[in-house]
Amino acid sequence: MKCQLFRVIDLLVVLSSLVSLPLISCELFTALVHLEKLLNTEKQIVGSLEEYLSAEEQRLKQLRRLSKHYSELNLIASKDTESYLANPINAYLLVKRLTTDWKEVEALIQSDKRHIIDVLQQNETFPSAEDLSGAAEALLRLQDTYKLDTTSLANGFIPVMDTKKNELEVGVQPPEIRIPLSSNDCFELGRQAYINQDYYHTVLWMQEALDRLEREDLPTDLNRAIILEYLAFSTYQKGNVRLALQLTHQLLDISPDHPRAQGNIDYYERELSQNINAKKRGDDGEVPMDDAIVESANSWSVEETERQTYEALCRGEKRISDKTASQLMCFYLNTTYIPFLKLIHIKVEEAFKRPQIVIFHDFMSDYEIEVVKSLSEPKLKRATVQNSVTGNLETAKYRISKSAWLTNREHPVVQRITQRISAITGLELSTAEELQVVNYGIGGHYEPHFDFARREEKDAFKSLGTGNRIATWLNYMSNVEAGGATVFPHLGITLWPKKSTAAFWYNLHKSGDGDLLTRHAACPVLVGSKWVSNKWIHERGQEFRKPCGLKINEYNIIQNI
Repeated sequence: MKCQLFRVIDLLVVLSSLVSLPLISCELFTALVHLEKLLNTEKQIVGSLEEYLSAEEQRLKQLRRLSKHYSELNLIASKDTESYLANPINAYLLVKRLTTDWKEVEALIQSDKRHIIDVLQQNETFPSAEDLSGAAEALLRLQDTYKLDTTSLANGFIPVMDTKKNELEVGVQPPEIRIPLSSNDCFELGRQAYINQDYYHTVLWMQEALDRLEREDLPTDLNRAIILEYLAFSTYQKGNVRLALQLTHQLLDISPDHPRAQGNIDYYERELSQNINAKKRGDDGEVPMDDAIVESANSWSVEETERQTYEALCRGEKRISDKTASQLMCFYLNTTYIPFLKLIHIKVEEAFKRPQIVIFHDFMSDYEIEVVKSLSEPKLKRATVQNSVTGNLETAKYRISKSAWLTNREHPVVQRITQRISAITGLELSTAEELQVVNYGIGGHYEPHFDFARREEKDAFKSLGTGNRIATWLNYMSNVEAGGATVFPHLGITLWPKKSTAAFWYNLHKSGDGDLLTRHAACPVLVGSKWVSNKWIHERGQEFRKPCGLKINEYNIIQNI
């Protein structure tokens, strides 16, 4: 477009220079042959102007289309922002629109409109390329954990929670918040997977992008060629050389001058030839790549087995046995001898016997929850984990959330929550960590982990000087429409988030050894936003409240139960 404009300017400069020539050159205009040349020059100018105006009209047409599209989506979102953003597809699309899609707008806006871009880019909430990558990874994580079909997910269909069965079931999201992905959206998901060398998801989403491109109004060979190149190479990386070869031939058919297609074809053909020859020779250990199975169901490691269990629990597929469940009870906590709780009825639900994991109902009021959330929101930062080797805090992909820390001095509500936890558990909380408030957004999760430091992590809590984490108290401060459960893979139990409830368990045996059965995880949030807060209670100060037991690995139990 700039080249066309420069061409028009150059021609106008030439024309103006002709007008400014001395009068003696008027002969030029009286001679027919010269007038014909001048007329041809004028024709070129008019043609260039027409091209420029056509390009401008097309540019404005594209900008109007984008403006209308963004305006419609924003209007839909504004009607019920919380419900709109609770859908992970919508959350991903919002981030994508303000990163990759905005580049298209940038290219269309002229330099004299540059201030619009500058104003938007100065906004600190404007998403970055890293945000887009994170949103894409979160969506792929949800797809894996909850076994979501690619096409259904691309159409905006998200499973919802059946609260009676505590299971995820395929539900129909309201049409106003169910926005399908375009071929470009699917391509971007595949591209992000490709960058992370996740060829499994690259194949799924590039194929979906290709299928959708065929059904869209203006499929172009250029777009098809780009998708086919990603799809072919990722298919090869997955082990299917023959299909990769077929896809590359399709690429060459629509783009004969493609710089890499012919070279890839030659390479794939050599791979196939070598595999066929090896098969004929009966070479041991030589498996043709197109017949290889990348994920073998018979080669799961211990970690992968735990992951299978973890993800199954997140989906609500696994439960404890009927015999174990029949031993669990619901009752009121005995508060007769606790002055701070004497007038309060504390409802208790057992989730597991040994180790004892309990749920306290109606622990926090709506007012207390809103105070804690409002205090923490300005402080929220990417949550960190402690490096088991160095002891330093760092971000990690296995924990995706934002957290903030609140002291008892910041508000009477925080102090009151701490006092209530201490009264219920009978533990000293002056040595506990501050109240950690955590918000999990799109795909937010925390993979299986221990809250306590293991023996090899000698310096884990050295700076605190309060010993190991003896117990964990976890407040659920919001309902979650789907996903977001707390699961214990080695116990086979799932705690579904319910606003105002709190979970509690001991991380250590009475001997001070860590209880390996308390390994737990926060499942990815599928729909909605998950708010929790927790208190990690330490050993120091509990010497007379929770003395050592007489048996090895004897369990701690909650007082008054």
